[in-house]
Amino acid sequence: MRLKIKVCGMTQAANIATVAELHPDYLGFIFYPKSPRLISEVTVELIKYIPSTIKTTGVFVNEGLEVVKAYIFRCNLKAVQLHGNESVSYCEEIKSTGVEVIKAFGVDENFDFSLLQAYLNVVDYFLFDTQTPAHGGSGKVFDWKLLEKYSFDTPYFLSGGIDLSHATTLKEINDPRLYTIDVNSKFELEPGLKNVEKLKEFFAAMHSLPLA
Repeated sequence: MRLKIKVCGMTQAANIATVAELHPDYLGFIFYPKSPRLISEVTVELIKYIPSTIKTTGVFVNEGLEVVKAYIFRCNLKAVQLHGNESVSYCEEIKSTGVEVIKAFGVDENFDFSLLQAYLNVVDYFLFDTQTPAHGGSGKVFDWKLLEKYSFDTPYFLSGGIDLSHATTLKEINDPRLYTIDVNSKFELEPGLKNVEKLKEFFAAMHSLPLA
């Protein structure tokens, strides 16, 4: 199977529609108030009109459970990505709504992968991002060799500063658990506005190269 692609941090209506025409597997919308890519309440109303073949994903950081649930049903979200210190029971509660649950962790040389064991039964995917105090969005790549320490079977999303130049290297990663490539800031004209032509190049590169 080819690697799936998630485009995250969408904020502008026309741009969302154009990117959706590229048929990404996931489109991510950030509901974290401190993010420069915070989606507006006006644009929130458009999420439910995105084609059902695209898994619309709400990104939250330590948000109240009832708030997240309200957005799931209001926007007909297909997935929820959790970037904070959400507990196992919190993830379980979100999963009970029927969405995919993606639990994000910032990775550096000190990250303890054994912490993930508690989440194995309550998430569908992990997301590995660059460790940062700002809960992601650093635009920096972490050392992917650190993932050799990941010993569980749960598939994962790879995030953190991924650019067009990484396409070949990504396809050479020989790990069947690598499920989705998550791109954001390196494909922007400004925060929340994606460079569609650059995304087209990335999609073409990712879909034409043979799997390792």
